[in-house]
Amino acid sequence: MPQGVFIEAAVCDMLKVLAATAIPEKITTGEAYRLLRDCSADSRPLLEQAARIRAQRTGRVITYSRKVFLPLTNLCRDRCGYCTFARLPDDPRAHTMTPEEVLAAAEAGREAGCKEALFSLGERPELRYPAHKRWLEERGYASTISYLAAMCRLVFERTGLLPHANPGTMSPDEMEQLRPFNASMGMMLETVSDRLLRRGEAHHGCPDKTPAARLATLEAAGRLRVPFTTGILIGIGETLEERAASLCAIRDIHARHGHIQEVIIQNFRAKADTRFAGWPEPDTDSLELTAALARVIFGPEVNIQIPPNLTSPGFGRLLRSGINDWGGVSPVTRDFINPEREWPAIRTLREVTGQAGFELRERLAVYPEFVRAGFVPEALRDRVARMVDSSGLVRPREERW
Repeated sequence: MPQGVFIEAAVCDMLKVLAATAIPEKITTGEAYRLLRDCSADSRPLLEQAARIRAQRTGRVITYSRKVFLPLTNLCRDRCGYCTFARLPDDPRAHTMTPEEVLAAAEAGREAGCKEALFSLGERPELRYPAHKRWLEERGYASTISYLAAMCRLVFERTGLLPHANPGTMSPDEMEQLRPFNASMGMMLETVSDRLLRRGEAHHGCPDKTPAARLATLEAAGRLRVPFTTGILIGIGETLEERAASLCAIRDIHARHGHIQEVIIQNFRAKADTRFAGWPEPDTDSLELTAALARVIFGPEVNIQIPPNLTSPGFGRLLRSGINDWGGVSPVTRDFINPEREWPAIRTLREVTGQAGFELRERLAVYPEFVRAGFVPEALRDRVARMVDSSGLVRPREERW
């Protein structure tokens, strides 16, 4: 009998056992790695299992969030090998948004029907660049995080948009600063590989990309009951075993605290002005396989997302992998992290989702189950309640296509 038949049979047997237990915590890192490895030749068994699990969670509904993207500052003390967002202070493209700029962009988002204000920014630039530290101090802020907290409050109080802060690693005290005016928060784990901190690797020279620091942030968010978005970045030099270990690390933290609202499976895209300009990108098969593994690891409990603009055209095929969310899509601002990759029009997103046999629904920055469980900060609760229907998704009359 050909070897491939033995491999497929072993994979199917493992999936049957995992399906029977219905306890995602029981999937070990070793089992997850073997699924990735052995399904590389034929992903159908894993994709089919992922689709079955997704059906238990959301049926035929796929969600997205209509957002405005606010790049608060593109100064960053880290120098990731693949990042085109971070700029040095003497770069003419380096910029920190003023409150007036933040408010103008948020207002444009509100006019376009956005519900989420996504704040993305470099990590702790004041610790590396004295000029930025002075800029903050002159305006009465002790840190970039404290400035971010003030801007989240400003946007919510003046526009009604729900902030989602994504500033990278955070201490418990910093999270407490942000918590009152954030519907949710986020930070990509990216990887648990310490190996990628070495010279020449993706995270060399990045003190905030140490896995221990990022895992500590995920733990802190759990202890504080913050609805949290995280995920992995695939194709930056990690092995399949490290990829599986990263997903299992997120799963283990969620098992302790129950706060991970979504896991993003993001594929590396090469940027011309980075150290990784010539680095090979992961193919769509690998992306689908990893997302399907995530669905099997997390079971029906956690939302799994792939950004559609990073696999376009043809992003509709990603629905085979068991994902149930497209993430934030903006009708007014570009993806500042991947500026060369345009968002699909929301009308296109609806059409592609429908062609695959699913219904597209708009959600808030906080998922319905976390609204029902009381995770929403008090200052935001009335606003959230007015925007959602009994399912916890945006009321259809407030959706704009």
